[in-house]
Amino acid sequence: MTTTHGPDRPDEPAQRLRAAAAEVFGWDALRPGQLTAMEWVLAGHDALVVMPTGSGKSAVFQAPAPLLPGPVVVVSPLLALQRDQIAGLPERAPRAVALNSALTAAEEQAAWRAVEEGAAGFVYLAPEQLAKDEVVERLAGAHPALFVVDEAQCVSSWGHDFRPDYLRLEQAVRRLGRPPLLALTATAAPPVRREIVERLGMERPKVLVTGFDRPGIRLEARRFRDDEERRRALIERAAAEPKPGLVYAATRKDTERYARELADLGFAAEAYHAGLRAADRRRIHEAFQSGRADVVVATSAFGMGIDKEDVRFVLHAALPGSLDAYYQEIGRAGRDGGPALAVLHYRPEDTGMQAYFASRTTGRDTLDEVADAVHEHRDDPADLAALREDTGLSRPRVTTAVNLLEEAGAVTTGEEGEVRPTPGADPDEAAARAERTAEAHRRTDRSRVEMARAYAETTGCRRHFLLGYFGEAYEPPCGNCDRCEAAAADPDAAAAGRRPAHPAAGRYPVGAEVRHGQWGAGTVLREDGDRITVLFDEAGYHTLSLDALAGRDDLLTVVRRPGGDDGAG
Repeated sequence: MTTTHGPDRPDEPAQRLRAAAAEVFGWDALRPGQLTAMEWVLAGHDALVVMPTGSGKSAVFQAPAPLLPGPVVVVSPLLALQRDQIAGLPERAPRAVALNSALTAAEEQAAWRAVEEGAAGFVYLAPEQLAKDEVVERLAGAHPALFVVDEAQCVSSWGHDFRPDYLRLEQAVRRLGRPPLLALTATAAPPVRREIVERLGMERPKVLVTGFDRPGIRLEARRFRDDEERRRALIERAAAEPKPGLVYAATRKDTERYARELADLGFAAEAYHAGLRAADRRRIHEAFQSGRADVVVATSAFGMGIDKEDVRFVLHAALPGSLDAYYQEIGRAGRDGGPALAVLHYRPEDTGMQAYFASRTTGRDTLDEVADAVHEHRDDPADLAALREDTGLSRPRVTTAVNLLEEAGAVTTGEEGEVRPTPGADPDEAAARAERTAEAHRRTDRSRVEMARAYAETTGCRRHFLLGYFGEAYEPPCGNCDRCEAAAADPDAAAAGRRPAHPAAGRYPVGAEVRHGQWGAGTVLREDGDRITVLFDEAGYHTLSLDALAGRDDLLTVVRRPGGDDGAG
């Protein structure tokens, strides 16, 4: 993508950005893509930037900040991430403050004073803070120049239930005066990128994708018959590999068990999960950052809080809920450019637990209750706080229900946060539509579990499979995964197991928008010999045989090819 400037001083924005990067932050050189994205920010464009973990995404908003006419609001999901970014700013950088529940009353007052007096260049906060009217009103008075959504994949993959307030950021941006939007993420396949753009209400956004491959990370997966065998193998691998390292476990109990067994072997190991006190999480985080802890065993929801350059391994003690989450987690290894290891330890039974987690969502009773409350306030619209008071439901449940109702077109949110029923909408029908929307999310989440299992059990190059899931073409072998290593050791067996090219190869190119007779609209994510993988909007991920599609022009048709050309299948 080409960026053009005025005729008189064509390089002025780039020169100003390079000067700010060098003088304020000490960066003598910018990484690929950074300058382009910074220019978009400086020009006031909405932008979505997809860069691998460790590639310097934060610099995209940090360097332009001294040149902008107001503060930069940064939505960041975890306090640990906020602390890291603030602590990493040099003395000459604009002042940064955080607004979160961990502040004392005096600290909160000091932070707001800095914001309102114009002394704060960066304002960090979690999405839940923007659900508070008083926070939005006070921030609006500071006239933010840029609104940044860090870890923007949460808008798509976690927003429905884990962090429902991510799905309400569009309303918050409008109430702040609609400053330009910058969304940052390390993992977003083409359909997820579209969802981020739509859910944040981005306007004609510029999009930069620098690639997903992390060639220095060796990829492995090991299948086990029983849990005890898996546990022993993981402990032995974690003990043997160079430190520091991360282990991801499925439950809080597992994090504590693995950490205890590693500690019994003489390693400085810590368990890190949501059940710990904030002070304990902060202590563990700081111990790992400083090198005092060899291994942190964590649940996935808190992995984003661990940011360290020299992590040598990431081991998974169970199948992840999705390859999106898996790639995000293994991307924390080898950020210093050195060799690193990612091993998935799994049992086929893991899919049952992950499918259970994927099937949890807001029920019909909750949807009915919230829809009725919205309609009762149709003449005097209520905001989320009032709906919580009326229904007696928790804030996350009300927020998730309103999100589903809004996605189903049954309600809308006004400029002041008030929730109104869509004209002519019936409460029962509204809840029914929202329930169908929730079921579509469940199907997609369950299919993500199956894709994670397919990655674990693939017989081909793991890097080819993983990058294909994100819509990035990759020609195997990678030479740095267990499958490629096995193929090199036994070429005949590898050739026998390789899928031959299909006569219809290329008919459904990666990135094409398609429509299936049963599953509706979707996007082709990968092509592998005689089959393709498609992410359908309402049916989730499905792998289709090209043989089954042959001669059935009505079964899967190409609506739009990559690059925007319409076409027939």
